[in-house]
Amino acid sequence: MSFLDSTAYVWIVLPILVFFARVTDVTLGTLRIIFISRGKRNLAPLLGFVEVFIWITIVSQIVSHAHNILAYLAYAAGFAFGAFVGMYIEGRLAMGTQVVTTIVQGNAVSLVDHLHSAGYGVTSVDGQGANGPVKLIYAIVPRRNLEDVLRVIHQTHPRAFLSVLDVRSTQEGIFPLPSSAQTTLFFPRKFK
Repeated sequence: MSFLDSTAYVWIVLPILVFFARVTDVTLGTLRIIFISRGKRNLAPLLGFVEVFIWITIVSQIVSHAHNILAYLAYAAGFAFGAFVGMYIEGRLAMGTQVVTTIVQGNAVSLVDHLHSAGYGVTSVDGQGANGPVKLIYAIVPRRNLEDVLRVIHQTHPRAFLSVLDVRSTQEGIFPLPSSAQTTLFFPRKFK
């Protein structure tokens, strides 16, 4: 009897391997889908290859030991935890660009000034809301800076209406310098 047929392998080692392999493969799958949706299509095929290789290896092990309910449970738990890990990693990478639309009633000069002084490009437009005149303020920001922009908006206009949308690409704009730079100057840059 080989180790692969032993009780220790079937009931202990296999479920642990299945769990961690499934976490890895689902994490890669989640990142692959996110990379595709963010336009990062060069890395997606490589992640897909590794993801499917891990998946087929796991399935072959489960099928050869089909009587092991612990392997099935580890497979399901690995899937759930892998989705969580993939989303967590993607959140930490904070890839992409977002447009923050802010609608305020009354004077929006202080908000525009605060965003400008923080290094963000801002476009403001007069509009008409249900309760009278409003100001629409648009700022296109790298996703890693979203919390900073929202903080400025909430401090200046706590009751402002906000919407945040993903942007596939931008060209020519005013973006803050990366955090490694010590100053906040305006500079034109193409964002893809």
